Amino acid sequence: MAERSLTVVQLLPALGQGGVERGTVEIAAALVAAGHRALVVSGGGPLVQELEALGAEHHRLPIGAKSLRTLLLVRQLRTWLETARADILHLRSRLPAWIGWLAWRAMDPATRPRLVTTVHGFYSVSRYSAIMTRGERVIAVSDAIGQYVQTRYPQTPPQNIHVIHRGIDHGHYPHGLSADPDWAAEQRSEWDLEEDVPLLLLPGRLTRLKGHETFVRLVASLNAAGQPVCGIVAGGEDARRRAYARSIYAAADGLPIRFIGARRDLRDWMALADVVLSLSSQPESFGRTVLEALALGRPVVGFDHGGVGEILAQLFPEGAVGLGDEETLRSRVTEVLAKPPAVEPVTKFSLARMQQATLALYAALADAPRH
Repeated sequence: MAERSLTVVQLLPALGQGGVERGTVEIAAALVAAGHRALVVSGGGPLVQELEALGAEHHRLPIGAKSLRTLLLVRQLRTWLETARADILHLRSRLPAWIGWLAWRAMDPATRPRLVTTVHGFYSVSRYSAIMTRGERVIAVSDAIGQYVQTRYPQTPPQNIHVIHRGIDHGHYPHGLSADPDWAAEQRSEWDLEEDVPLLLLPGRLTRLKGHETFVRLVASLNAAGQPVCGIVAGGEDARRRAYARSIYAAADGLPIRFIGARRDLRDWMALADVVLSLSSQPESFGRTVLEALALGRPVVGFDHGGVGEILAQLFPEGAVGLGDEETLRSRVTEVLAKPPAVEPVTKFSLARMQQATLALYAALADAPRH
């Protein structure tokens, strides 16, 4: 049991399957395990059941709805926070952060919870996005995000910014994992994958920023140059961008590219792949799939910017390619296929360290003098 039990409230739009949502559940799990009280406020979603099974509490409030009516929730949230006697209020997304901040600001400064925000992405610079820098402590999920906050929001006191890298459970991504033979045979049969043709895997939803056009050109050029490869796109369609998805399907028509949709078995596809790609045209805040693939021992080739560049620089520098340099991308993939490099076991960026650092930040802030 912790020496001092804290009540920590995390706010986000919904508990879906994204990285922010997963991180929220991971921190809630660490809080409960350490003897604290973990509460999450969201509009609900598929992770609610998992959250509550861990021993955390969920309060349903549609604070992510993009409507002026959402502002009417400020008073309701303030009353609930007072009743919950929260020690820490952790804001994780912009619209809920505004609702949370307005509620927090109206509370008694002597007794209200201490305020933490996490900057999860390279948001467009605006007053709307600036809410994510108003925490008494501002967590950045990578060095790249920390530098972004310092550069784009210079009014944020540097001492308030704390880089806590996102992390993964290395036990779930063991180095050298091989795909289950029966599973692999089933997938090869379902997707018509030849045993002796290397697989290039691009994880990511079908949105314009993820680099699918670049991936299609890469697969086409390698095959045209006499290097047979099969491309695997693991990611579902964005309901708001169906036209873009159709354009990618059309560009890939006639090429050995398989669109396998969003996957719960992505780890196994990474283990099966010969090379994992990261080709986003905009910088990723962290690059979780890059880390997962490297942890498994799979080589990754990706554009050298944002969190992806940060991870590659530390764990697999030979995989880094200049942003948009498709000629070097093609030659680097060719080299990796010709002579697969050894990927050293990964010990950095662990989930346990992320959880420990976040809980330590909560505890230190709860005990810090109020201003």
